[in-house]
Amino acid sequence: MSVEKRRIRRLVWERLERSHVVRPPLPCRGRIPNFVGAEEAAARLSETPEWEGAEVVFVGPDSPQRPVRELALRFGKVLVMASPRLRRGFIVLTPSRVGGQFRKASTIRGAFRYGRLVDQPPRVDLMVIGSVAVDRDFNRLGKGGGYGDREARMLRALYGFIPYATTVHPLQIVDRIPSEPHDVKVDLVVTPSEVLRRI
Repeated sequence: MSVEKRRIRRLVWERLERSHVVRPPLPCRGRIPNFVGAEEAAARLSETPEWEGAEVVFVGPDSPQRPVRELALRFGKVLVMASPRLRRGFIVLTPSRVGGQFRKASTIRGAFRYGRLVDQPPRVDLMVIGSVAVDRDFNRLGKGGGYGDREARMLRALYGFIPYATTVHPLQIVDRIPSEPHDVKVDLVVTPSEVLRRI
């Protein structure tokens, strides 16, 4: 199964590079790929009921989700991020504390500057994570470290069911991703042009 997951990651990274829809940081291999249209996907996510009803949003630290983090702050939501590899716990940002510097605060460096570190985050209403690939059965494939699944399991263990979304380029949607017991399905797959919903 791990061999097939590696094959899918390589396929998606190559597909995105061949289509010239990747943006820095480059190369995209080994990363959650930053893609052309990430801002449009973030805007489409912001039109969903899950987003509109959320006061606290957890967003992964990867580059293609930076527009989601910025929108969360602009919409007046409390933003929770995991520190890279969860080494320093979680970062909590409140719009009132960033002084209008929403774009700067939505970066990793800015989050550390404007946010506060906590061991346990506040109750989260929506999780948004990056993906290398997803399928139409809502299986998700990250870059291989297991952090997205770990964060989702941790937050759901603390607070019960929380909708789990990902923003991706359409080329990141594949036919099938093999699933293992520790894998967490996403509930929303959002591209620049559509929202796929499991819930």
